[in-house]
Amino acid sequence: MIRMDTRIADVKAIEEVVAAVERTQRARDVEGFLALFHPDALWTTAHGKVLVGLDAIAEFTRAVLPGATWDGEVTYEAVHTRFLRPDVAAVKVRQAYRSAAGDTEGTPLYVMTRQDDGRWLLHACQNTEVRP
Repeated sequence: MIRMDTRIADVKAIEEVVAAVERTQRARDVEGFLALFHPDALWTTAHGKVLVGLDAIAEFTRAVLPGATWDGEVTYEAVHTRFLRPDVAAVKVRQAYRSAAGDTEGTPLYVMTRQDDGRWLLHACQNTEVRP
């Protein structure tokens, strides 16, 4: 049986990773963003581009994140966490872009894994745009 204090600590650690996604996106911090991924990660962008492995995620991120432009702010919030196993969690995220041109939303799903050192990393992620 999993202790409640362990589960609470894991949820907090997962929420911190989601907050780090927000911080690194806002700062256009490529290396900080890439540090959040498991080496064998899978990432699907909001527009359906599939990236397999950290090398592919890094190549894509290095090409797009530094030049990303938006005139508002982006926020990420973990809104639901479901533990599939003690060391695997499915995390539903609310992503909001606020700008003068209008607000847009995303609804990513992050499957995260806890590493032997206790860190939670992004392992399989689908970033989905919400259309009006």
